[in-house]
Amino acid sequence: MMLGFDETAFRTQTASAVALRPQIEQLVDDLLAKGIDNVLLVGAGGTYAQMWPYELLARERSTMPIRAAIAAELVLAGDALLGERTAAVFTSVSGTTEDVVRAIEYVREAGATTIAFTGYPESPIALGVDHALVSEPKTWPFDMQLLLLVGRLLERRGEFDGYASLADELVNLPDVLVEVAKQAEPVAEAFAEAHRDTDYYFLTGGGPIWAFTYLYSMCILEEMQWLRTTRVHSAEFFHGSLELLEEDTAVIVFQGEDRTRPLTDRAEAFAKRISNDVTVFDTRDYALEGFSAENRALIAPIVLDTVMGRVSKHLERVRDHSLDLRRYYRVMAY
Repeated sequence: MMLGFDETAFRTQTASAVALRPQIEQLVDDLLAKGIDNVLLVGAGGTYAQMWPYELLARERSTMPIRAAIAAELVLAGDALLGERTAAVFTSVSGTTEDVVRAIEYVREAGATTIAFTGYPESPIALGVDHALVSEPKTWPFDMQLLLLVGRLLERRGEFDGYASLADELVNLPDVLVEVAKQAEPVAEAFAEAHRDTDYYFLTGGGPIWAFTYLYSMCILEEMQWLRTTRVHSAEFFHGSLELLEEDTAVIVFQGEDRTRPLTDRAEAFAKRISNDVTVFDTRDYALEGFSAENRALIAPIVLDTVMGRVSKHLERVRDHSLDLRRYYRVMAY
C-alpha cells in the first residue's frame, strides 16, 4: 500500500484530463477558424511554471507566438500581442485563484478569447471564461490538457506531425502513472527518511523539466514544507548558483529525456564532485509502457510530478508537517 495514495481517484482524475481531447481539438479548430494568431498561457505560481514546457514546445517547433505570462504582471504590464486575435489560456485547481480571476477580466476587456482548465464548473474562473474545459475535481497536473491544446494547434499549422501519436498514447497515462507511483514508493520513502532533518535543498533541471524544478522548489518544499531552497536551470548552473554547493548540500537533480539532457548531465556530474548528497530523479528509470521515445520526452514533467508526489507524502510524514499547512498563503491579506 502506498502512503496517502488513492489509486481510484488518481486514475479517475488523470483519465478525465485525457478525455478532454475531443473538446480541446474542436476548440482549437474553432479558434483557428476564428483567426486566432497568438496564444498567452497565463498562470500564477505553480500554474505559471506549468506553462513553460508548452511555451518551449511552441518555440522549438512553431512560428506562432505562444508564450507564458504571470497573471498579476500581465494585468499591470500588458502584452503587445493581446487583442481580438489572442487566445488566453488559464488553469486553476480550485478555480478561485485571485490573480487569475483578475487576469481573465483584463484580457477579456482587450478582446481575447478566454479558455480555462479546472475541476470546478461553478467556480469564478470557469464562469468567467468563454470556454471552460472541466476535469474531475482536484485533477493535477494540467500538463495533459496543455499538451493536447498546444499540440493540436501546432499540428493544424503543419508544425507537429507527431501530435496524433502523442494524443493516442495519452490514453495509457492512468495505468502508466500508477506503475510509476508504485515503483517510486520505496525510493521516496528512503529519500524522506534520509532527509528528515534537511532544511535546505539545491534543485536543478533543464528544458521542459525546468518548469517542474521551479514548481517543486517553490510550491512544495517552500510553500508546503517551509524549507529553504535554491533552484537553478541546468543551463545556468555554472553562472553563479554552483558557489552555494558544499559537501553536505542536499542536491536534487531532475532529469528528462529531451535533447537538453546533456545540460543536466553536466550539472549532475559537477554536483557529485562537490556534494556527497546528490539525488537524481530520472524519467529513464521508468518503463512508461505504451509511449514512444519522442513522447516519453513530452510526458516527462507528468512522470516527475507523480514520482515527487510520493516523495512529498513521505516528507510530510517524517517531518510531521502537513502539506496543507500554511502560515500566510490564503491566510493573511496581501
